Amino acid sequence: MSASEVTAAAIAARLSAAGLRPRVEEHTRFTTVEAEVPDTLSADSWQEVLDAVADADRFGLVATSLNGRTLWAVVRKTVPTTGDVGGPGYQR
Repeated sequence: MSASEVTAAAIAARLSAAGLRPRVEEHTRFTTVEAEVPDTLSADSWQEVLDAVADADRFGLVATSLNGRTLWAVVRKTVPTTGDVGGPGYQR
């Protein structure tokens, strides 16, 4: 398991421990972790959630009147530093 996968899994586990139901999705260059945040989340649980996503490369909260609140975090995957990094047009 790569370092980015370990980080994303750890974030998801911590969100789950805080009472949320995280979803992890793999992409080519990053992994996302998302979870719906209930209105009833306590202040202590919010602190746990913020501590969990602090290990991500980026994170945020989307809040709408239609869909509620969705917490998201992005963990970038490690990119090779030598060789054919991005295909033939990106060779070093």
